[in-house]
Amino acid sequence: MSKILIRGAKVLGGEPQDVLVDGETITQVGTGLSGEGAEVVEAGGKVLLPGLVDLHTHLREPGREDSETVLTGTRSAASGGYTAVFAMANTFPVADTAGVVEQVWRLGREHGYCDVRPIGAVTVGLEGRKLAELGAMHESAAGVTVFSDDGKCVHDAVIMRRALEYVKAFGGVVAQHAQEPRLTEGAQMNEGVVSAELGLGGWPAVAEESVIARDVLLAEHVGSRVHICHLSTAGSVEIVRWAKSRGIDVTAEVTPHHLLLTDELVRTYNPVYKVNPPLRTERDVMALREALADGTIDIVATDHAPHPHEDKDCEWAAAAMGMVGLETALSVVQETMVDTGLLDWAGVADRMSFKPARIGRAEGHGRPVSAGEPANLTLVDTAYRGPVDPAGFASRSRNTPYEGRELPGRVTHTWLRGKATLVDGKLT
Repeated sequence: MSKILIRGAKVLGGEPQDVLVDGETITQVGTGLSGEGAEVVEAGGKVLLPGLVDLHTHLREPGREDSETVLTGTRSAASGGYTAVFAMANTFPVADTAGVVEQVWRLGREHGYCDVRPIGAVTVGLEGRKLAELGAMHESAAGVTVFSDDGKCVHDAVIMRRALEYVKAFGGVVAQHAQEPRLTEGAQMNEGVVSAELGLGGWPAVAEESVIARDVLLAEHVGSRVHICHLSTAGSVEIVRWAKSRGIDVTAEVTPHHLLLTDELVRTYNPVYKVNPPLRTERDVMALREALADGTIDIVATDHAPHPHEDKDCEWAAAAMGMVGLETALSVVQETMVDTGLLDWAGVADRMSFKPARIGRAEGHGRPVSAGEPANLTLVDTAYRGPVDPAGFASRSRNTPYEGRELPGRVTHTWLRGKATLVDGKLT
């Protein structure tokens, strides 16, 4: 069992401290700790966070290994400071049975760059007509607790009610991709001034907001948990805020790109900015930041959506929707939330580790940086600032909207249960 002494780290952004790790566990946190027999990591005032947890990752395996695999996706996660990711169900075949979720879970265990928690589909084949094997997936070796048809909306209210009732029996949660399909047929971007000027089909805010309103009321009626994926509009924020004020058990996530980018970028017709839900307005961006700061939005989730070059390097209308995000998420959050004074680093730990682990019930993750806790840790050089170079990504895909853009912060080290997966910015 190896020992590691992380010396002089700002734990959750506080005063510099030493953290001693023995095997898989943090054994001491304090000042002036002895490093005898330990590998010493000179943190030099860098910020030490609990390992990040992503509740919304697309790993693409099985079926789209040309975009990403569990191996490349977890390497990408470790590079971004993550020690656990939840893998979405829209694979080929769809993760709607115990067999498929166990396959993804076992692949995660084999590759070991981070823990992989499969998300099970709500409906068979993501088709929205018949409930998938929710109980069997929960009882499987994968122990699924989160279910989502992400990429598609569970648009039938009866099916959504039944799913909420079913998962309530074992404390699960349904994560909804809120998009009324009839209102978004032919949509290419956010509906608004820019879409009108460009002549592109619009994706109206109400298509998201109406589904969220329905689902929080269903969750209240059933007494179950609902989680809103990639919330993107100011109106959605108000609905979630209202639902929480009524005591409804709803949680919500925002992506890094919706905290930073706006639909004005679509004027370039660069398909790298094509995403679902679409980039919204500056007003929406500001509302999302404020909601993340005040706790209305619970967590940051990447919606890491890798695509091969040919699916993005084409005309706008034909391009796939989605962006990679695992390796830039923390930098974008620093840029939009920390450097603007909306969150401190303890707040970042809450939104990117503690709460997502709690929502997904990821045991051993999202724990305090204190003695006796699992050594799932991330060390960040917050003073760094530099351009994003996708050529250096560990992901198999390069569809980032930040290429060449200067962003702050760089993850230098990641430890999964005391084992280094990233050292000095390089994967082990």
